[in-house]
Amino acid sequence: MEAAIADTKREKRIMHYSSNQKILLVSEGNFSFASCLAKAFGSAKNMVATSLDSRESVLAKYSNAAPRNLRKLKDMGCVILYEVDVHTMRQHPLLVDQLFDRIVFNFPHAGFFFMENQKSQIKLHQDLVRRFFTSACEMLTERGEVHVTHKTSYPFSKWEIVKLANEVALYLVEEAPFSRGDYPGYLNKRGSGKKCNRTFPVGLCSTYKFAKLPLLEFSDNSI
Repeated sequence: MEAAIADTKREKRIMHYSSNQKILLVSEGNFSFASCLAKAFGSAKNMVATSLDSRESVLAKYSNAAPRNLRKLKDMGCVILYEVDVHTMRQHPLLVDQLFDRIVFNFPHAGFFFMENQKSQIKLHQDLVRRFFTSACEMLTERGEVHVTHKTSYPFSKWEIVKLANEVALYLVEEAPFSRGDYPGYLNKRGSGKKCNRTFPVGLCSTYKFAKLPLLEFSDNSI
């Protein structure tokens, strides 16, 4: 019996994430990334997963997978929050007093207003990411990290993710190649427009890891 109890408390990992970390996932689409982590950990009690959409909108936009993912996450102890704007999330009543070891934003996107290579569209994306970094920086534990998974090819490289992080005193710890296959069950979604439930080719992309201090020992193995 004691061995069984000890086993349930054993750390479980998937890529950069651990069951011992307190994790905030922002702007989830159909909540498949959160569901993937929960399955790997065997629990979601260490996780808060948020969406910019209302619950009704999430269920309508991602009707083929979101209901199942949300039920699974709730049963596994995940805190699920809707209508959370990454610009103001630190002021949310259920987040205002919380600090996290990992804050994760996969494939941030400001919406489809112009062509992706147009300066106006790039500026919209940069404003979204900059304001996210500003909020996230105040929600990190001492050794916490902000993770942004982002395409590295043109024109997405023009967002200058690292420079935006530096503006709010976040420094690059590591740029790790991203493969969707490393996260079983995860399906990235467009998120807005008539094709919101469609996935998109990620191509070349990386998970950028940022910390408050430029110390390499603050990598994912430190917690």
